[in-house]
Amino acid sequence: MTDHGSDACALDDKDRIILESLEHDGRMTLAQLATAASLSVSATQSRVQKLEHKGVITGYKAILDHEKSGQPVSAYISLTPLDYTEASLIPDRLRDVDGIISCDAVSGSSSYLLMVRVASTRKLETLLNTIHAAVPVSTDTMMVLRRYFAK
Repeated sequence: MTDHGSDACALDDKDRIILESLEHDGRMTLAQLATAASLSVSATQSRVQKLEHKGVITGYKAILDHEKSGQPVSAYISLTPLDYTEASLIPDRLRDVDGIISCDAVSGSSSYLLMVRVASTRKLETLLNTIHAAVPVSTDTMMVLRRYFAK
């Protein structure tokens, strides 16, 4: 696991304004960002490029309505390895499994927490079977009933 705290780069108030603005709306134009940060468009473009180059901005994405896109079932699945000698292999073995959105190492009784999205509870059951076939783990699944907000 990489300690990202040591990778932090120095950011000033203008950088923070740009980052907060892009996080709120990743489609903001350079002119809109420049206005928000009280900079010229060229200075803003230079800062955005530097933030991308340094890896502070890692990408841009669309935020989807998962019900309308055909994946209305979201769940968190905690994984506890049955064989801790193979625990470090779990993320790589699950990386390309359809339906798994993210895999995080966590503290507590579980070792990993997966965020998953699927079309139905039957597909969730199939995904759980796929996980169990790929890695020796016990699972605890928590289905999302409703999301109140996301940042």
